[in-house]
Amino acid sequence: MVCFPVLFAMDLLSGLNPEQRQAVTLPHQSALILAGAGSGKTRVLTTRIAYLVSTGAVSPHGILAVTFTNKAAKEMLTRLSAMLPINTRGLWIGTFHGLCNRMLRAHYREANLPQTFQILDSGDQLSAIKRAMKAQNVDDEKYPPREMQNFISGSKEQGLRANEVEAFDPYTRRKVEVYAEYDAQCQREGVVDFSELLLRSFELLSRNAALREHYQERFKHILVDEFQDTNRLQYLWLKLLAGNKNALFAVGDDDQSIYAFRGANVGNMQELTRDFHIESVIKLEQNYRSHGNILDAANVLISNNRNRLGKNLWTSENGGELLRVYEAPTDVEEAGFIVSEIQQLKTEGVNLKEIALLYRSNAQSRVLEHALVSAGLSYRVYGGLRFFERQEIKHALAYLRLMENTDDDNALLRIINFPTRGIGARSIEQLQEAAKMNGTTLWDAAARAGGKVSAFVALIESLRSATRKLPLHPHDKVGQSVSSQRLDGIDTGVGRGVPGASGSTLPLPEIMDHVLQHSGLIAHYQSETGVKKREAEERLENLNELVNAATLFVHENEDDSLTSFLTHASLEAGEHQAGDQDDALHLMTVHASKGLEFHTVFITGLEEGLFPHQNSQRVDGGLDEERRLMYVAITRARRRLYLTFAQRRMLHGQASYSMASSFLRELPDNLLNWITPRIAQRNSFASFGYSAPVTSNGGEKQNVAPVQRATGDSVWRSGQAVFHTKFGEGVIVNLEGGGADARVQVNFRKAGVKWLALEYAKLTAI
Repeated sequence: MVCFPVLFAMDLLSGLNPEQRQAVTLPHQSALILAGAGSGKTRVLTTRIAYLVSTGAVSPHGILAVTFTNKAAKEMLTRLSAMLPINTRGLWIGTFHGLCNRMLRAHYREANLPQTFQILDSGDQLSAIKRAMKAQNVDDEKYPPREMQNFISGSKEQGLRANEVEAFDPYTRRKVEVYAEYDAQCQREGVVDFSELLLRSFELLSRNAALREHYQERFKHILVDEFQDTNRLQYLWLKLLAGNKNALFAVGDDDQSIYAFRGANVGNMQELTRDFHIESVIKLEQNYRSHGNILDAANVLISNNRNRLGKNLWTSENGGELLRVYEAPTDVEEAGFIVSEIQQLKTEGVNLKEIALLYRSNAQSRVLEHALVSAGLSYRVYGGLRFFERQEIKHALAYLRLMENTDDDNALLRIINFPTRGIGARSIEQLQEAAKMNGTTLWDAAARAGGKVSAFVALIESLRSATRKLPLHPHDKVGQSVSSQRLDGIDTGVGRGVPGASGSTLPLPEIMDHVLQHSGLIAHYQSETGVKKREAEERLENLNELVNAATLFVHENEDDSLTSFLTHASLEAGEHQAGDQDDALHLMTVHASKGLEFHTVFITGLEEGLFPHQNSQRVDGGLDEERRLMYVAITRARRRLYLTFAQRRMLHGQASYSMASSFLRELPDNLLNWITPRIAQRNSFASFGYSAPVTSNGGEKQNVAPVQRATGDSVWRSGQAVFHTKFGEGVIVNLEGGGADARVQVNFRKAGVKWLALEYAKLTAI
């Protein structure tokens, strides 16, 4: 047993606050450490390990520490190496998958695996499932392989083998049969997928008492980081290792549980306190990151959630700046405001790398990226790709490129079998051989081919033909010029044509929309289910944003041809992506921002339906998770926080009117500095009955109550906030008719979009 001088152990505790010290020096007992954002949880975890080893409470080999990422595991090992004068290589510190792999490698015979078993990544697993389905003659249209993949992985993460899955209908029973065949196939081939690593390890410990007792005897102290993100099987695995005698030291924050879509179960924290008889939870509430006003806003917001363990972040620093709220008329102007503020921050000496732009949905980055590129500001997309580099965008642009230039072999190869249309690798090889032999392009070779390749050629030709025509709009009168049509004030370019194309063409946004619909891309992503459904929804949002990009391009450029747009997309994709050493802004989703911190943070797109996301209404507890996501976003900021939203945002090439996010209403008035008070006074915030602080000429804030106007005296307009006695609050998005026939289309917060006859509807302007 390693034991260091008492003074060494005391040195480890220097600089810890009382709660941190209490957590680090706990006796041999299980504990839940409720660690708020910026409260030093990583320090507590690593210091706890170092303290246990240095005091001789346990040897280094008696510790098991679990993290959720390899990066976190490496950081913990690095810190421990600096804190302990021992070799830390033998420590069992790693991710769930990494530790389970280590255990299975050591006991491959007991686990019924070959010594050299291989691990399937997601792509390899999908291929294996397709082979299993083919072996059982399963219709891959009725049972999409990705749906089957999600079903199998989800079952494993619940700890269920095929014979344990409840199947009450023929459809589910067939999926269970495929699961069983896939399992048998993997066993024959000596391979495991990621979910299998944990399940196989759990089963090994469950059935092998001697092995279970060996590890329970070895690992006296089990420490878990980000405990709120554990799923059901991960918790059961930890319980097995802990047994009745070992100490489970779990560090987490229920207010930062934002991965339910990955199977994370925040309820594990409550279950831990019951199963391990934890009577008092240690709360790390002192924040070392943010100023007081930012923390106060986060505390008030998250207090609206149900079933919290409960804590309040505080700081010894001052209140700092108020949260700056900006309401823009459009998403383009929102991006313009952000760029101007960033330029001002630069003049104040704030480095770009200390600024983050957060958004709820990946698709929102496109407008921001465009504004940043136009302003010449360097940026990097953290944890993701730039808009024009994303897979689904490249697929869509490849269809457009091939329509514009059939000699583009790269574009053809990207989409000839995407979405899948039964054109295999051998068929593509034959095309390439034929093209090489005849000295032609792949398109020429494809045009002479038969079968499914000829169907692909016909598809491209039909897309070209359809987008070179200009059909009469149903509402247009014969002979009426359509070149004057405008899309919500933005000239769509209808009737101008594409330079170089024969005859008239559809306007660019309509070309884009037609190709997305008829190429099969939209249908492909809409068909995704299970775990992949969320990813597919993001890809669909990006494709919709591509139509918006085309609409904006038409508005901003005199040459609005398809060729010109494709050139623009290539140039933006090829713009300098900042390297690690460059001073560059960070763009990322709120999910990707967890664990990071910045001097200044912009939380953008704070509109109802966007953040909180509209999908949260469909899931039990969905709004609570969205609020936790907002809490994470707020607590990324150290010194300055901007909250921005737009009255009007382009959606699928059409202007969409939104109400301000309900999360903004939940923030205390005295913590907000409205940069656009006059707009806020008359806009959707007034529909909350919210009093926005307005800056007077003297610079002092005044509370201005929303103005109620009688319906008869109101002039109805798009974007106007209204109240209906039955449907509640909403925003007018369309108007038509006059007199007794006048009606309005209203997007209600809870009731959705409805047409109302003004003669009978009891609407109040607010």
